[in-house]
Amino acid sequence: MPAQTRIKPNLYKDSVALMRIAEKLLQDPAIRRATLVMGTPANKEILEEAGLLAKPAASAGPSDLIVVVESDSDDALQAAFEAIDAALTAVANPSGEARRIPAHSITMGLGAAGSPAANLAQISVPGAYAGAEALKAVKAGLNVFLFSDNVPLAQELAIKQLAQQRGLIVMGPDCGTAIIAGVPLGFANVVRRGNVGLIGASGTGLQEISCQVHLQGAGISHAIGTGGRDVKAEIGGISMLMALDLLAADAATKVIGIVSKPPAPAVMQAVIERAGRAGKPVVLCFLGGAAQAMPSNVTQTADLYTCAAACVAHSLERPAAAMVPSGLAAIRFATGQHYLRGLFSGGTFCTEAQVALRALGIASYSNVPLEAGLALAHPGRSQQHTMLDLGDDDFTVGRPHPMIDPSQRVARLATEAADPETAVILLDIVLGYAGHQDPAGALATAIRAAHASAASAGRELAIVAFVCGTEEDPQVRSVQERSLREAGALLVPSSTHAARLAAQMVAR
Repeated sequence: MPAQTRIKPNLYKDSVALMRIAEKLLQDPAIRRATLVMGTPANKEILEEAGLLAKPAASAGPSDLIVVVESDSDDALQAAFEAIDAALTAVANPSGEARRIPAHSITMGLGAAGSPAANLAQISVPGAYAGAEALKAVKAGLNVFLFSDNVPLAQELAIKQLAQQRGLIVMGPDCGTAIIAGVPLGFANVVRRGNVGLIGASGTGLQEISCQVHLQGAGISHAIGTGGRDVKAEIGGISMLMALDLLAADAATKVIGIVSKPPAPAVMQAVIERAGRAGKPVVLCFLGGAAQAMPSNVTQTADLYTCAAACVAHSLERPAAAMVPSGLAAIRFATGQHYLRGLFSGGTFCTEAQVALRALGIASYSNVPLEAGLALAHPGRSQQHTMLDLGDDDFTVGRPHPMIDPSQRVARLATEAADPETAVILLDIVLGYAGHQDPAGALATAIRAAHASAASAGRELAIVAFVCGTEEDPQVRSVQERSLREAGALLVPSSTHAARLAAQMVAR
């Protein structure tokens, strides 16, 4: 039976809420695919590429909700649509109590009881409207956390320039993580307060460094996301530079850490120069970038763990914690087992693994490659060493993000384990707000099955894993680690340890 499509006119819902609804639907084995997205041009283009853009959806507008469900069972389809209606109602009124009149605009929100002192707006609306709402917020004197994506680059520049003129900062568009004065925004982890201020054009990079700072005994004053495009030449690093100035002036911040993929050359130099004038220690991690000359107060690091350790050293005034290499496991790979396959829910971790391989002279293919010549011909098929960002659009059409729904990664894990050329599989497990309630538990059965599949073919398989999270996260780091260890994964303490260990295992 083909997929069935229904349109909910003028019904906007946050993307995280929609992904959670889809995740619950997909727990029913009778449901093959379920997607709930707003009818933006970008979303409709993705649906069309996946063969899911039915005629009703083609005419949907950015404020219309598109619901697509695929099943061979009429009863399952009917039950799914009924469950969706019920879930959408629950999202609108989660407590079931008498409803207050919701604020339908920035102005209404500012005028609501108890909010006159607000100084930050969190915006998550369709990209076609996000820029306009961000402009309204800036004009109202608010800083902005802009979770929405699909905002035109020229509009991002205009919003950020206006905010800069007014002494305000815009985090985003497509900003997934921030912690402001202890308050988490988007995907974030539970970390202690402290004097380490972080800036990130990388969401999972910001998560990993904040968690490693916490695990090493220090804490976070603020973690400011900028959105990945902020460091492009077209934007000029406006938000990153403003965040630097804010943290430099913040009495609660003693040391500043910055994580990003390599910015445009002019932006990189501007950041380095501004960091040199911060008046306090600054630690830079331009993941995959070349070494640069640095001012005396600025330390350049090459990976996420070392960046966090350097921040903690300044914070607690002690030597940086040395990174103890994880020992190579005594695994005897069969003839023909040569390759590493990375299956990541975090794009930064995918990049860090590629950097670790490159450091050993090993090229790796990816759907988000370090070099254009290493782009996968088809994301659904690995070739040689392959690092996959399963949170990229290639894999999220009709599916929730893998940090919310692990089912696609479970399926891909089985595929890679069955490949006689696979020697090592590398996994990240990301905890925190809005993520899956038990990501390691969801992968444990698949890890056991992968080992059994390889053994039945006379092969051994190494599955290297790490947890990005803390003991205070809802999923509890130690519980997640125990599940992975009991399933047979080789558990290491950080993303950097995992990338290096996996690279060394295939290098030998």
